[in-house]
Amino acid sequence: MKEIKIGIIQQHNVDSREDNMRRLRDGIIDLSRQGAQLVVLQELHNSLYFCQEERVDHFDLAEPIPGPSTEFFGTLARELGVVIVTSLFERRAAGLYHNTAVVLERDGSIAGIYRKTHIPDDPAYYEKFYFTPGDLGFHPIDTSVGRLGVLVCWDQWYPEAARLMALAGADLLIYPTAIGYESSDTPEEQERQREAWTTVQRGHAVANGLPVVTVNRVGHEADPSGQTRGIQFWGSSFIVGPQGEFLHRSSVDAEETAVITIDLDHSEQVRRWWPFFRDRRIEEYGNLLKRYVDPERG
Repeated sequence: MKEIKIGIIQQHNVDSREDNMRRLRDGIIDLSRQGAQLVVLQELHNSLYFCQEERVDHFDLAEPIPGPSTEFFGTLARELGVVIVTSLFERRAAGLYHNTAVVLERDGSIAGIYRKTHIPDDPAYYEKFYFTPGDLGFHPIDTSVGRLGVLVCWDQWYPEAARLMALAGADLLIYPTAIGYESSDTPEEQERQREAWTTVQRGHAVANGLPVVTVNRVGHEADPSGQTRGIQFWGSSFIVGPQGEFLHRSSVDAEETAVITIDLDHSEQVRRWWPFFRDRRIEEYGNLLKRYVDPERG
């Protein structure tokens, strides 16, 4: 068996970058002591989720890659001998910013980056104001623990992104995430949304025969503009196997860390039982490259 021990940190962020990063550091150290070889952090983990409002000053939070955060987490990766998946606000150039995942190898070097491709623009999630869509495509990042198909949050709703990562040889899919409840929705609607979010990603695991690792933030973050009652991030970070089976699921309202062992070779067996890749009819999928298919024209 090719086993890998994956550590996750589900954290409630506060309005102190230093405090958030200190707690992440402590969590990574603790997970490494428990045997984690790969540690996955939540989306935009250094700060509050600033996209609740459109404010030019928030661009000051962005940093270059390489930069201070890659140095901070790279040092941890090297000292602890672990691979770390981070999620940063990247300043690529003046006026050009990305929501970027950076994978740090266990020697502290940058193994690769992925820039978030699908960018939402909804009340309290004004990400199009801040982030240019990624331009690196869907390419797994090779590391000492495996080939990581790293995507980010809103990407998790799109089966195309998961499929392309799988077709490029990813060993598992990873989603740093920041998603929560709209306070005006009923409890029943909130639960439907959380379960839909979980279900679609379990579907990616099944359809591609790959484990999925999703790490969400947790807790309430106020809307500085006062236009909404803020976001209650729903936690529920989880890891599922290649048949969508739960290996771990965190709570909806508490900070948590966990180490979960995954057998990567199991994906090979699952794909033998369910040979979806063999049976794909790629010659029939041309319309997937269209924005919309007119029912009358085809």
